[in-house]
Amino acid sequence: MSILNDLSKDTVIFISGTPCTGKTTVASSLNDYLLDNGFDSRLIKINDFAFENDLVLGEDPDKFYKVIDIDRLDECLNEEIKKNSANVLIVEGHLSHLCEGADKMIVLRLNPHILKDRLEERNYSQSKIQENLEAEALAVCSAEAYEIYGDKTNEIDASDKSVEEVRDLIIAIASGNLECPVGSIDFMEWLLN
Repeated sequence: MSILNDLSKDTVIFISGTPCTGKTTVASSLNDYLLDNGFDSRLIKINDFAFENDLVLGEDPDKFYKVIDIDRLDECLNEEIKKNSANVLIVEGHLSHLCEGADKMIVLRLNPHILKDRLEERNYSQSKIQENLEAEALAVCSAEAYEIYGDKTNEIDASDKSVEEVRDLIIAIASGNLECPVGSIDFMEWLLN
């Protein structure tokens, strides 16, 4: 419980990252842990939120993924944040870093070699695997998050950490006891090989 002592009961945490970096698993673990320890925590999965609020514009004809209205997503999410009654609100998903409203923006990073295995396990196409690996090596999510959040953006390398270790790092960051600044993780060597 000691890692929770400094966590404000009025905190909005966004967790983003390249697909398959562990966002959903870690966010669910964090939400459950907070609920088990007396926090009134709530988890919003950004993709579900986009579908529930009819924010899908269509499907990309080449890449076959849903195209989301990011501006409306940002508006709807911020309306939800304003009316939120939970002490801690966790927003999880690949698009969350493109929206405003977080007190702390967490980007999960993963070594591209590990990420490749996870993407293959989920049957991503070879072109989508390559696109996501390049995005991870280039820290695209971190760079995009930093444009909106600046120093509120933190990166966690989840490559060699358990779900609980990542969860505890997020709590430490959200409570102001740890900083993991953008740029501290470098997977560029993967691109050069």
